[in-house]
Amino acid sequence: MERESRLTEEEKLFFMQEAINEAKKAEKIAEVPIGAIVVCQGVIIGRGHNLREHSQDATSHAEMFAIREACQQLNNWRLEDCQLFVTLEPCPMCSGGMLLSRVAEVYFGAYDPKGGTAGTLMNLLTDERFNHRAYVEGGILETECGALLTDFFRELRAKKKKASQNE
Repeated sequence: MERESRLTEEEKLFFMQEAINEAKKAEKIAEVPIGAIVVCQGVIIGRGHNLREHSQDATSHAEMFAIREACQQLNNWRLEDCQLFVTLEPCPMCSGGMLLSRVAEVYFGAYDPKGGTAGTLMNLLTDERFNHRAYVEGGILETECGALLTDFFRELRAKKKKASQNE
């Protein structure tokens, strides 16, 4: 059975903007600006942003924090009636977390040509070999989500260049 989106275009834009707000929290602390939220029945029940540099933990991705918080809020590991919004196409680990938590719908902003597994390199979330599949939709506020990352890495390269010139 193929899933369909249960959200209006306005809801998708609103919730992606909330994920962008999470990404900006990461940016403020010099983390890669990726943000995620989990929504259940129109209410945000999980939030997260990247914290890999601060935690020195490779699994500290925005989606994992949002999933963890949502499961705690529902007191249930199953997020069957939930939507997850993330500013960058999920990686294999995060797609796996979404499958294992049974997220119903996944919406992302920018595509990730180097690591995206929600349609770019592969689509783990709709692979019929798994016992769960999610509805997937990409490109929501894609320009804004992509600009956050592009600007962040451009600034990081400029800082590194300046530091090496000052040595």
